[in-house]
Amino acid sequence: MTPPREDTGAPLPPVAPAVSAAAVESLTTRLRGRLDQAVASLATTPVELAEDGTYAIRCGADAWVTLAPGPSGTITSPDQARCTCLLSPRCLHRAAALAASPVADTIPSREPGPSPDSDPPADPDPSPEGSQPAGPVPSAAAVSSAGPGPDPSPEEAPSAAVVPSAKPVPPAGHAPSAEGAASTGPVSSAGPALLTEAAPSVAAAPSAGPALPTGPAARAVRPVSTAGPVPPAVPGRPSAAQVRAAGGLWTAASAVLAAGAVAAGAVPQAELLRAAHTARLAGLHRAEGAALAVVRHLRATRDPQGAHRAHRADELVAALRELLLVTHRLKAADPDPELVGGVPHNHRPDGALRLYGVCREPVVGPGGAGGVVTHLVDDTGRWYTLRDVGPGGPARARRAGTAHVAVRSFLSDHERLSRGGLVVTGAVVAPDGRLLAERGVRATFAAGRPWADAVAATAAPDRPGSGHAPPLTGCDVRIVAAEGEEVLVRVLTGDAPGPTVRLAPAHRHPALAHTVNLRRLGACPGLEVRVLGRVDPGRVTTLRPLAVGPVPGAATTLRLPQEWRDRADLGYDTLADAHFPAGAHCPPPPRPRTAAADARPVDSPLRRIRDLVELAVTGGRRAAAEPARDGDRAGHVAALRRGGFATGADLFAALGAVAARRPRDAFGRPARDDQDQYAAQWLATAVYLTGTEAALARGLWHR
Repeated sequence: MTPPREDTGAPLPPVAPAVSAAAVESLTTRLRGRLDQAVASLATTPVELAEDGTYAIRCGADAWVTLAPGPSGTITSPDQARCTCLLSPRCLHRAAALAASPVADTIPSREPGPSPDSDPPADPDPSPEGSQPAGPVPSAAAVSSAGPGPDPSPEEAPSAAVVPSAKPVPPAGHAPSAEGAASTGPVSSAGPALLTEAAPSVAAAPSAGPALPTGPAARAVRPVSTAGPVPPAVPGRPSAAQVRAAGGLWTAASAVLAAGAVAAGAVPQAELLRAAHTARLAGLHRAEGAALAVVRHLRATRDPQGAHRAHRADELVAALRELLLVTHRLKAADPDPELVGGVPHNHRPDGALRLYGVCREPVVGPGGAGGVVTHLVDDTGRWYTLRDVGPGGPARARRAGTAHVAVRSFLSDHERLSRGGLVVTGAVVAPDGRLLAERGVRATFAAGRPWADAVAATAAPDRPGSGHAPPLTGCDVRIVAAEGEEVLVRVLTGDAPGPTVRLAPAHRHPALAHTVNLRRLGACPGLEVRVLGRVDPGRVTTLRPLAVGPVPGAATTLRLPQEWRDRADLGYDTLADAHFPAGAHCPPPPRPRTAAADARPVDSPLRRIRDLVELAVTGGRRAAAEPARDGDRAGHVAALRRGGFATGADLFAALGAVAARRPRDAFGRPARDDQDQYAAQWLATAVYLTGTEAALARGLWHR
C-alpha cells in the first residue's frame, strides 16, 4: 500500500448493506458482544487517506484495517475491506470499521458518460438519464470553497418524505375528523389487522390483539399469520419471495423497536441490513429504502461523539413507522403496487421550467453540516430546491445565504434567486425536488412574482403524480405577545377570531437572525404579518417561520424595502425600526385582552401520545411499559378523553399494557415473546398519531 498521509477529518467511505451485514454475521458470539464498544472507539480514531484512494485505520498495535472503495467511492465487495490481524476476515476490527462507515445507497450507478463540465450533445436525449449514482449526487449549488456537502437532515429537508428512495405512504390524517376516526369497534385477538378505509379501531380490552388505525394509507383488513405456508402467487399481489422478505424485515424491525435506540447496536443494525438486502433481491425497493433510513437514524442517534446531538427522535419514529407499515401490509400480500416501490430515477421535465423564488432556509445539519436551501415554486404549485450544504455548521450557513450558486454556465447568488426567478431548460430533478447540475442543463435568471402568490401555493394541491406535498406552511397572523423567545400570534381567518398559536425560532444559534427577528416582532403586539415556515412536528400549535412579509391591505403591517420584494428571510435579513409602522411602538391590537396568559395556546393532549411513541423508540419496550406501572396512565387516558380523543386514549392504554405484558407458562417461566403484537400495537398508535396531527395542523394553518 502506498504510504498514507494522515487526514483526521477524512470520512469513512460508504459501505453496501450486504457487506456490512456479512461482516457482523461472521463474528463469533463473544466478538459480537464487544462490537458496539469497538465501533465507539473508532469514532475517535484518525483515518489515514492514502494517495491511491484507500483508507487505513489503526485498530491496535499490529492491526490495520484497509478500505479500498471502487470507482463509485463505495465498498461493494468484502474483498475491499481487509485487516492485518490473524483472525481476518472474521475479526472484530474489520467488522467494526464496516459498521462505523456510512450506509451506502443501493441505487445502481450511471453508465459512463461525458464529464459534467463538457458540452452537451447536439440533440440531448430528453428521456431520464437513469438512476442516481451510488456516490454523492452533484448539487445544483456550487459551493465556493468547501465544495458540495451532505444534504440537510430531515429536520431541514424540504420534503416530508421519510424514505428518499421511495414514494411515501399517504398520511393517515386524511380522515374526515380531527381525530381521524369516526367509530371504534372490537377487534379479534386472532392477530393484528391491516389498515382499512374504515375508521380506526382498537381492542375493546388491552388483552385483545392490536389493530392499526385507518386512512388512505391502507386499503384492506386482512389478518396476518406469522406461521403456515405462503399462498401461491396471485397476479397483482406480492410473490411468495416478497412476502417472506417482508416478513424478515418486519421481524428485524420489531426487534429494533423492542430494544430501543439505546440498545439497538451494531448487531441489530446488521440484522436489519441483511433483511434489507434480501428485500432488495426480492424487488421490494420501498421497504429496502425504509430499512436503510432506520439504520441511518439509529446511527445518528447513537453517535458516541455527540456529532448528531440535534437529531430528533421524531425522525427515527417516522422512519420506523414507514418500515413497519410497509412490511406489515406486504407480508399480508396486499396488492397495492405502491408498497413495492421502484428504484428512483432523476426526472427530466418536458419543456423548460419557469421557477419563482420563495425564500432562503439556513441549514444546520448533523455532523457539522451547514449551508442554505433556496426554495422555488413553479406555476403549478410544485416545489423545487437549490442546495448549498457542506461542512462548516452555523457559520457556514450564515455565509451561504449570499454565496454564489452555479447551474452550469449560469452564475448568481441565493439572495437574488430567492427574490427573483429562474428559467431552466433541460432540467434534471431528483426525486426529492432538487435541481441537479447535470449535462445539458441551461439556466437563465428571470423576474420573480409577488410573494403572496408563493404563500398561496402552500395551500394549493401539488401537480398530480409528483409525489411532493408543499414543504412549507403559510398564513396571515396578528402578533399577540412575546413569550420568551417565542411569539404568541392569532391566525387571521376573516371575520371570525382564529386560533392562538406560537411562532418559534427555526434555529437558535446566534450566527443566524431567527431569534433576534422574532423578539423584534414580539415587541409589536397588533402587527399583522404573513408568515411562511414549518409546523413543528412535535407541536402542531407551533410554527417555525422562515420568512415574513406584509399582509396586503392591512393598515398595521411591515414596511419592507422594495429590493426585498415583500419578504424578509428571518435567518438572514434583520428587521429594523424602519421596517415597522411609524412610531417607536406598534399600536395595540383592537381587542383588549393581549396578555400572554390570556391567549396562551394549550398544547394538544396528543402530546401525551407522542411522548409515549417516542419513548418506546428511544428507550425500548421497558421504557414504554413505565406509564402502565404507575398512576400516570389513568391521568393521561382521562386527559385524552376530555380532549375528545377517545381512540387515542384507547391506543395509549393498549400500548402501555402490551409493553408491560410478559407472558409466562404454567410453571412461571417466560413464554414465547409477543414481539409481533407489541410492534403492531406501537404501529397502530404511531399511524393514528400521524394522521390526527396532520388533520389538526390542517385545521389550524389552512383555514
